[in-house]
Amino acid sequence: MRQVGAYFLVIFLLCGCAPEPQHLQLHQIYQRDTLRVGILNSPTSYYIAADGPAGYDYELAQSLADKLGVELELFPSYQREDLLQKLDSGQVDLIAGGLAVTESRKQKYRIAPAYLYRSEVVVYRKGGIQPKDFTDLTQPLLVPKDSSLAETLQEASLQYPQLNWQESELLDTEELLQQVEDGKIPYTLVDSNLLAVNQRFYPNLTVAFQVKQQQPVAWLLNKKADDSFWAVLIEFFGQNYQSGDLLSLEDKYFGHIRRFDYIATVDYIKAIEKDLPRYQPLFEKYAGSFDWRLLAAIGYQESNWKPSARSSTGVVGLMMLTVSTAQAMGVSSRLDPAQSIKGGAKYLERMLERIPERIPMPDRLWFAIAAYNIGWGHVESARVLTERDGGNPDQWHEVKQRLPWLQQKRYYQNTKLGYARGAQAVYYVENVRRFYDTLLWVDEKKKTEQRLDQQKQMLNQQFGDISPAAPAQEGNSKGKTKSN
Repeated sequence: MRQVGAYFLVIFLLCGCAPEPQHLQLHQIYQRDTLRVGILNSPTSYYIAADGPAGYDYELAQSLADKLGVELELFPSYQREDLLQKLDSGQVDLIAGGLAVTESRKQKYRIAPAYLYRSEVVVYRKGGIQPKDFTDLTQPLLVPKDSSLAETLQEASLQYPQLNWQESELLDTEELLQQVEDGKIPYTLVDSNLLAVNQRFYPNLTVAFQVKQQQPVAWLLNKKADDSFWAVLIEFFGQNYQSGDLLSLEDKYFGHIRRFDYIATVDYIKAIEKDLPRYQPLFEKYAGSFDWRLLAAIGYQESNWKPSARSSTGVVGLMMLTVSTAQAMGVSSRLDPAQSIKGGAKYLERMLERIPERIPMPDRLWFAIAAYNIGWGHVESARVLTERDGGNPDQWHEVKQRLPWLQQKRYYQNTKLGYARGAQAVYYVENVRRFYDTLLWVDEKKKTEQRLDQQKQMLNQQFGDISPAAPAQEGNSKGKTKSN
């Protein structure tokens, strides 16, 4: 990210020396009072969450529209080629889709400042034969059509002339990853950020080898447009980098998924099916203002949903309450699952109330979860250390870097409460976030399957058996085959 800062500095200096541009594109945006953004439907760019639109690129685009004081008009699509056509025809002002900066894109489009970096890796299923490089691939490598991944393979074919791959018109990257997880295809090429997102749901996905490292990701503009809007983007990303908002947003979507534990993820998915149904009604009953799935994620992090769990430090029960906390929350039996969950929810609410209201969600929630683990006093000490160090004490991604300092004498001796396992609190919050995301995915998938089953039963009652025929396997006729 330091490279990004240097890049912004150079651009600022260049812009300062440049003549005043003709404000044509920017004038059009203000005249229509709308910023038109082509955006990719994906878990890293834009999707509809339970509480509305979400996604890394979506939040950035909304922030830009707010800065300009105009409405945000989205043109979502599942196809990159569709977005590029909209940009070429002038239907959108920019494309915000987590697109990698490639040589062909630099020639065809104007590139905004890079705001994210990713690697490209070949992924295979754990337990299979690991290819070490392209020469070990025994079957064609399947990637989405017209993606930067296909361009990477085209470049790689110069060094590996026997490289064989297919560009799928039907399957996107997530679907290809699921096919690898299910053993239907042996491997695929994927960007590291998307892999990290999907490993929480498909734990058998693992990296075979890396193809490209630290590839910049940026928004695209029409190359024929003037400099006015491009200059605004340079200033926008520069300010977001300097304020820390860009890093905070990156932490929100990717900060908790960088670390992956295969065994823990597999065990968790099994526990969702086996153990959670016994306690889900209690989590739903006592969640209060929280999503019951968040409370369940905390419960799993605390005890793996075991009501009789005990630790060497004296905490007991499904939500692992201390004696003093249980008494304060009105819990008479910490081993009673209902009382433990109710007390844990009440204690989390108490922690959230102590967080300054100026701190926005979701950072406010991450602070509360950290406080659930080590106490608000220690979290406040870390915030004080962050401010002394020149960081922003109201941003979780800043404070989590200093929480481990509470284990170092040179820091904790100058705090109000002294020593605390700060590194454990960081790990705790990131685990809860991962467990929560996985549970959201599993729960929504289950609800979708139930709705489809109900619809199928209704249709069967009206029209008889309508079971679909088995789908044909995708082969060369379904995609674009390339080989040398």
